[in-house]
Amino acid sequence: MIRTDKEFTAMKERLLQDEKLIKIQREELTKMGLTEEQIDRVIEPTICFYEQLKEEVSYYERIKRGEFDALENFLGLGKILIGARIALGLSQCDLANRLGVSEAQVSKDERNEYHGITVEKAQRILDALGIKLISTVQPFPKKLAS
Repeated sequence: MIRTDKEFTAMKERLLQDEKLIKIQREELTKMGLTEEQIDRVIEPTICFYEQLKEEVSYYERIKRGEFDALENFLGLGKILIGARIALGLSQCDLANRLGVSEAQVSKDERNEYHGITVEKAQRILDALGIKLISTVQPFPKKLAS
């Protein structure tokens, strides 16, 4: 996951480089006489990595605009916390100052996508960001008659 504008800029540059690399690889393999199917098999790993990177760049652009997917369970909370910081235009240093912790701590937590975070710590981060979560509870499914 891209966490900073610096990473975002580097990844956009990497996308451009990868596009050129894929084009060059395709041309070279064609010159070698490989079929389209063989070429696709050879460059598939590069294309997969390119597509994954493209999705990460797209996700970062969406969260910068404040476009988030609904949080369906706590497994996605880490990404939401990181995305909220980014959408608010705060750096990791800004968040660290608001929390009274080191920037290195915020960086480490975000690198791990807040894995294993406590509810209390999540609430402290939400408070520091000035965010309130709104929840809707789905009704429990009715028991099926036996």
